[in-house]
Amino acid sequence: MERLLEIRGLRTYFYLRKSTVKAVDGVSFWMEPGEMVGLVGESGSGKSVTALSVLRLIDLPGRIVEGQVIFQGRDLLSTTEEEMNSLRGGAISMIFQNPRSCLNPVLKVETQITRVHQVHKGSSFREAWQRALEFLHRVGIPDPERVMNQYPYQLSGGMCQRVMIAMALLCEPNLVIADEPTTGLDVTIQGQILKLMRDLRRETQAAQLLVTHDLGVAAETCDRMVVMYCGKVMEMGRVDEIFREPLHPYTEALLRSVPDIRKDFRTQTIPGNVPDPRDPPPGCRFHPRCQESMEICRTEEPPVRALGEDRHVACHKVG
Repeated sequence: MERLLEIRGLRTYFYLRKSTVKAVDGVSFWMEPGEMVGLVGESGSGKSVTALSVLRLIDLPGRIVEGQVIFQGRDLLSTTEEEMNSLRGGAISMIFQNPRSCLNPVLKVETQITRVHQVHKGSSFREAWQRALEFLHRVGIPDPERVMNQYPYQLSGGMCQRVMIAMALLCEPNLVIADEPTTGLDVTIQGQILKLMRDLRRETQAAQLLVTHDLGVAAETCDRMVVMYCGKVMEMGRVDEIFREPLHPYTEALLRSVPDIRKDFRTQTIPGNVPDPRDPPPGCRFHPRCQESMEICRTEEPPVRALGEDRHVACHKVG
């Protein structure tokens, strides 16, 4: 099967006046058609920058300096801006972290959602309106006609997120990128949104790249998982295998930090903080916080080793 998306050696840096932030520093992974991949790690790991790099939505002083983003056999980093504009919202769509900041507060929902279909499908307003109504209904919005006639500020956070998901799926994309889609929502609404995304994936067969710091969310929704730390991939593989047998000390530490209702919610925090990406430590970037670090970890960066078709890890202790 041909891979839907393949990221090879991606580097995205932010050039500040006196330093360079290596937000994404040599990241590689892939996605198959129809699957859901979780991009996980602590805040500052480079997850969101990786997702934005796929769509070339990096603003100055940021710049994609190296690598390839192969989507359906085409390198997106070599395409024109006009071609990218046709892909954004069409073949690839994105659900952003804060829906209120992405919806125009002075335009009704009707105007914003129908415009997406008109631009990418060349439809009439009436056709786009009917399509938008259908998708608002599919994402579980009651009385979609009323919502179409409202402004974003009149909707709850959960309703705004559902509108964003409807807009993302309106043109039947092959890939949906969701950047922390449940951030800021209460637990009940979070569960509804995640169930909605699972159900819609089954219905539409669109692949989903889910950016999240919550391993519980990844476990519940994803087929495979890519664990990032300080701009690097630490481990990747099938979710069930990683949860059953994590190979990288960072993945182990992340899993120990997840509350477990069966074990009276006691967790273990990871000592220290994510290093400053302007001055990352030499060798393995996790070694200052790793309880299993060796001398080689302090001096040599471990390569990402393949331990099977779907299992990869960057750690000196795993041969």
